[in-house]
Amino acid sequence: MRKDYRRDFYEIQSQQWKKSLFLVFILILFYFFAIGFISLILLAGFSLITGKAGLFSQNFLLKFLLFNAAVSFLIAFFHFFEARKFGAKFILKRLRAHPPDLSDRHHKRFTDTVDEIRIASGLPKVVPYVIPDFAVNSMALISADNTPNILITEGMLADLTRDEIQAVVSHELAHIIRGDTFYITLVCSLANFFEKLRDALEPEEHYRRRVSHSGQGYAGHVLVYIAANLSAVIMRLLSTLISRQREILADAVAVELSRNPKALARAIYKAHRKNSFVGDFNLTYSPLFIVHPESTGESDGFFARLFNSHPPLMKRIRLLAQMTRTSPGRIIKEVWEIRKKREEARTILSAQEELSQDDSSKDAETEEAPRDEGKTWSIRDPKGNLQGPYTLEELLFVRFFTPLIRVKNLQEDIEAPARGFPQIRKALIRLGKKKPINPAKKDRCPRCFMHLREGFYEGIAVKVCPQCSGKLVDSTVIPRILTRKEVGFSESLIKKAHDFKKKFILNPINTKKICGKQQHRLFCPNCGCRMLARPYSYQYFIPVDKCFSCQKIWFDADELEILQILIEERKSSAG
Repeated sequence: MRKDYRRDFYEIQSQQWKKSLFLVFILILFYFFAIGFISLILLAGFSLITGKAGLFSQNFLLKFLLFNAAVSFLIAFFHFFEARKFGAKFILKRLRAHPPDLSDRHHKRFTDTVDEIRIASGLPKVVPYVIPDFAVNSMALISADNTPNILITEGMLADLTRDEIQAVVSHELAHIIRGDTFYITLVCSLANFFEKLRDALEPEEHYRRRVSHSGQGYAGHVLVYIAANLSAVIMRLLSTLISRQREILADAVAVELSRNPKALARAIYKAHRKNSFVGDFNLTYSPLFIVHPESTGESDGFFARLFNSHPPLMKRIRLLAQMTRTSPGRIIKEVWEIRKKREEARTILSAQEELSQDDSSKDAETEEAPRDEGKTWSIRDPKGNLQGPYTLEELLFVRFFTPLIRVKNLQEDIEAPARGFPQIRKALIRLGKKKPINPAKKDRCPRCFMHLREGFYEGIAVKVCPQCSGKLVDSTVIPRILTRKEVGFSESLIKKAHDFKKKFILNPINTKKICGKQQHRLFCPNCGCRMLARPYSYQYFIPVDKCFSCQKIWFDADELEILQILIEERKSSAG
């Protein structure tokens, strides 16, 4: 093992290319027998119908075998080329993996860790990716240009400590260094072909109903679909027959890189104990992950050793524990001790009512905050009646507003089509560029108009109003917030969440805001479009102000915290 570890990365990749020729040979044999078997059955049926027994003459069979061999070679070559060229890209797309957001503290920590371990291992380049899934798992890939990629889920970033993240990254880099990742990526990418074929051949529901009544055309379709499924099963068997010893060896190399076998053991235990299944990802790809996506049983019998792609949990923990002269039980106990310490270390947040009792907690700004300009605009409705007055912002978001509708400037006493006013034309241009109509309101609180400040919540950059404590958050990062547990909540805030649940969650028709303030039109501090009060989701009927233009959400004071409390309590009661 040590000898392989010291070899050059590109030398190992070259040797893996030679090893992959065995896969090409297997593919050629598979297609040769599969195509030959299906063709012979069809020819036999054709000969029985036509009565031409001469189809199976010696001369014909020789030509048939040569033709079958040529076709099998071409298909196998195309299959191999497609897997090597597009396999990793397909897997990344299937997982919805994306580059880390460096404004996110957890993502930044992951990126820095990859760079640290990469430099220690001597690799020239490693590209990190984040999988937007609450599962606790990780994997490594080799892209078509031989660039190594390390992928980690949001759940793992939220649940693991820094030293555990280092151990996981070291494990994935160990697979890359040893050359496992190249071969496994190729094997799993070969399964992509059959998965795409099966999806393409999957008959739609209305088509199945139509052909079931007519009884025509469906039989051939089913035969091809069965053949595609059989091919996928064979590729899954091929992926599970990959030696489980690679995980043990990768654990050993990871310890050389991170010098922390306990951290790796704890990370593996957490991944096994929690949900490690990544979305609807096909189990054919299980050899790619650090933990099998369906990490349930502990069997180590003959069939388990033959078909499982990963060694048993306790075997891996026992081997890692032996490196530090401790016991697996002690390592598992450390997991619960760390979890308890993290719970105790959570920053306790208080309700807005508690904070408002202490005036010194507010840092009032001396600058004058811009207020709404006068309501100097009226608009004629479809019946010709004047409606208003409105501010310029309100005017543009009237339900029946168009650039051709007639509006009136009350201050100048001028009535004309909307596009005839330069103020309206300029405002529409700014909205088209996703900028606020009034530049002075950029990054201003939509309620009290104070300048929003940069802040962090659960390691994610958000914008906070220093006066009303409202928060402007990108909707794409809210799932990250809900899966992390850096902050705790005061008794008053928890009681407020429970009271809201009793009053409004049990009566979803009532969409009154948590803050209880009088509702008025809010405009997005980021793009200037009107924000609409809508439930956060169908599971949590907490009304929040959403901007459907730039996908920002405005949380009034305590709304984000209450949402997090209710979701955390629901998860704990469910699990």
